[in-house]
Parts: sequence; C-alpha cells; structure tokens
Amino acid sequence: MPGQIDWIELPAADTGKARTFYGGLFGWGTSEFGGDYHVIDNGPAGAIAPREDGFTHPRVYFTTEDVDASVKRVHELGGTSEDVQTVPGVGRIAHCHDDQGTPFSLYEPAAQS
Repeated sequence: MPGQIDWIELPAADTGKARTFYGGLFGWGTSEFGGDYHVIDNGPAGAIAPREDGFTHPRVYFTTEDVDASVKRVHELGGTSEDVQTVPGVGRIAHCHDDQGTPFSLYEPAAQS
C-alpha cells in the first residue's frame, strides 16, 4: 500500500554495541546483510547500519508503486531528493526531505516474477 512504512534503519557509530543494546532491550537478533549492515531478524522490518554524515537519525522508508513519479511529486511539493538507487533483488529507493527539511525515504519493491 503506498505510504505505508515498509522499513526502518537505525544508524550507529558502533553497530556491534547497537546490536547488543537493542538485543538486550527488545531481544532482537540480527543477520549481516553485507559489510556492516545488519538486518533485524525478529523485530520490525529494518536494519542497524553504520552512521554516516546525513544519516544520524532513524530513517523511515515509505512504500510507493512508482519511485520516479513520487520523487517528481516530492519536488513539485517543495521537497528535495537524492538520485534514485537500485538495490539488486530488493527494489529502488530514494532518500528525500520534505518541504520543511524532515528526512524520509521512498521504496519501490522489486517486481515479483
């Protein structure tokens, strides 16, 4: 459903410490997806990822049926976006800011065959 929260990412300066913290708090386990990116196994759909410039707060991904059309609409409404990225086997994403500077991301799932 468009607009539904599909995925969250929690940034961490030390992903090992973050996994220990959230594991202790909520009982979450994680699986390494690649590099230092760890998918949450038994909690919300999301991951614990390395903190980077511009990625210092939780990132929320909203589902869209057409990420290109949604990015165009973001711009029409006064927001901004980075380029659309393809994540092989996952779908397409775009990191955006609304017209007040609040960050969010858009996610178009990969076509199911």
